[in-house]
Amino acid sequence: MRVYLTFDIEIWCDGWSDLDRKFPKAFERYVYGRSRHGDYALPKTLDILGRHGLSGVFFVEPLFSTRFGREHLATIVSLIQARGQSVQLHLHPEWCDEVQPPLIAGLNAKQPNLSGLTPGQQASLIQQGLALLAEAGAQPIHAFRAGSYAANADTLAALAHAGLVADSSYNLCYDTTPRDSLGASDGMLRSTEQVTEFPITVFRDGFGRLRPAQVGACSLGEMIGAMASAQQQGVSDFVIVSHNFEMLRPGTAEPDWVVVRRFDGLCAHLAAHPDRYQVQAGYLQACHARDVSIASAPPTAMPQSTLVRHAEQAWRRLVR
Repeated sequence: MRVYLTFDIEIWCDGWSDLDRKFPKAFERYVYGRSRHGDYALPKTLDILGRHGLSGVFFVEPLFSTRFGREHLATIVSLIQARGQSVQLHLHPEWCDEVQPPLIAGLNAKQPNLSGLTPGQQASLIQQGLALLAEAGAQPIHAFRAGSYAANADTLAALAHAGLVADSSYNLCYDTTPRDSLGASDGMLRSTEQVTEFPITVFRDGFGRLRPAQVGACSLGEMIGAMASAQQQGVSDFVIVSHNFEMLRPGTAEPDWVVVRRFDGLCAHLAAHPDRYQVQAGYLQACHARDVSIASAPPTAMPQSTLVRHAEQAWRRLVR
């Protein structure tokens, strides 16, 4: 089974006021996560992947750099590519009106969802994002993920026009994507004519609730159990999501040791079972092979692994 360790790399300034003052501190936290224990944001993610000999797919949001300077985007791209990892395109259109003139002509109000833009606006923003990444040294780009998983059929058409072949924007646990617009209404992988959709894998936890395969939102046991369940069903592609800040405690640069151990344990498990799981550096192999297969129902995790997550969450609340 092909496994994708994907990471959304983005900067957030804790709101949209006083951005220029907040940005330097936000960049340090979101990109480096520096603390007395070390750098637990992007550098630690890269370190753990490298130690286990694994590849990731890093969806980098470039629009922020039009406000704060292209050198910041180049720093992120360089950090990732220097470790032999893949940079792909991620877009949060909230940045469009934070630049003058706006990145989209006439768009002077906050638009959080790419799917809220017209087809032409989406196509323009995707082209601008690709140009920014190329200028920062990222290559080649073949895959995309919309911010907040907010994509629609117009997004796929714009991606195809831009020459991209893979999208990973669909998340069944979010309501930002119309259920049938990406050809993935059940949350499983679908192939379209020009762009292959790779949804975030969704599984049923030990209590029967749908949950995305997200590092910060699942116990290690749930993730391992869901992968085993998917493989037993003959699923060909399993997409895991995380973020550059996911191993940090909320609002701080201090490590969240629960998530650090989860991610390290997940990488150790994948590295120990190369006969069962092929960790991918990108989506091209699956797109070219055209041998994708889906499950008849979401994978499942065992009740005890979900109980562990609840215990971990309770402990995390106590130590904050």
